[in-house]
Amino acid sequence: MKLFDEKMMQTAIQEAKKAAEKNEVPIGAIIVYKNEIIARAYNLRETSQSTLAHAELLAIQQANQKIGSWRLEDCTLYVTLEPCPMCAGAIVQSRIKRVVYGAKDPKAGCAGTLFNLLDDDRFNHQAEVTAGVMEIECAKLLKDFFKDLRQRKKQGS
Repeated sequence: MKLFDEKMMQTAIQEAKKAAEKNEVPIGAIIVYKNEIIARAYNLRETSQSTLAHAELLAIQQANQKIGSWRLEDCTLYVTLEPCPMCAGAIVQSRIKRVVYGAKDPKAGCAGTLFNLLDDDRFNHQAEVTAGVMEIECAKLLKDFFKDLRQRKKQGS
């Protein structure tokens, strides 16, 4: 499972790099069903000027269309950054079985860092969480992006 998770996270990282190329925060997500990638997305909040354009939500929408159902019960979501409260809520609502993420999010992480919305038994669904898969690579994408952004702001471009 570990090797498969790393392979899938590498694909999510490729999605995150597409976001960075568009000056979007580099977060990528994929959804896997029966060992096949059925959805892939990256952050598009700046491009679309939509609060909802997080990689996870865009991937969930694609997976819903691919499967033809709002229920993603046998799916695994791979995402480069720990899901925020909004995305964690969508994961619970979509019934995703498992979430695998790379870097922790100390400011908004709701899959174990600030709290674990995905494992709260007060909800009618819980998702298994695997944290820290390719964490160093995922965190580096974000650190490099924000470092570059700060440098560009200093230069006034």
